[in-house]
Amino acid sequence: MVQRSTDLPAIETEIEHIRSLGLDALRVRWRSIFGATPPIALSKDLLARMMAYRIQEKTFGGLDRTTIRLLDGMARGQKPGTDVKRRLKAGTVLVREYQGERHTVTVVPGGFVWQGTTYGSLSTIARTITGTPWGGPRFFGLRTANSKQEDKEPDKPTAKPREAGCAGTSRGRPRDRISEVPA
Repeated sequence: MVQRSTDLPAIETEIEHIRSLGLDALRVRWRSIFGATPPIALSKDLLARMMAYRIQEKTFGGLDRTTIRLLDGMARGQKPGTDVKRRLKAGTVLVREYQGERHTVTVVPGGFVWQGTTYGSLSTIARTITGTPWGGPRFFGLRTANSKQEDKEPDKPTAKPREAGCAGTSRGRPRDRISEVPA
């Protein structure tokens, strides 16, 4: 995204002027900005908002490729969390309660700190906690069940299945709470 030198007061004045125009004047202005007739179904508010966005886009640049892909996917009906990689910033704290014990992991520049030790991956921490081959991002709730094959939970339950109908269970395992707390 290229940012050009700008006269911010002039841009703000131009946007305020657009907001003050009537519907017919907005349609004329639309033609000068977009070079085409505006869609007939657009309201005065939407016309003004779209023109204000275009003015800012020309001045400051448009959306980056990642955001464009995200929006295109959402327009096709994809859920926003399915393809988006989360970028955890240093200082983020991940909290996972597993089998009645709370586990807190802090993101640091060199990896992840759990119980005073720095690990290079969340998966190592998840395997240590559970004793099974959980993927770390899946274990800590950063990915959905069908994001990646290696992040799926193990086929075998980690505890003996309880009787059907017991409250607080899911397929024989106690329900665990997951939360992410930014620092």
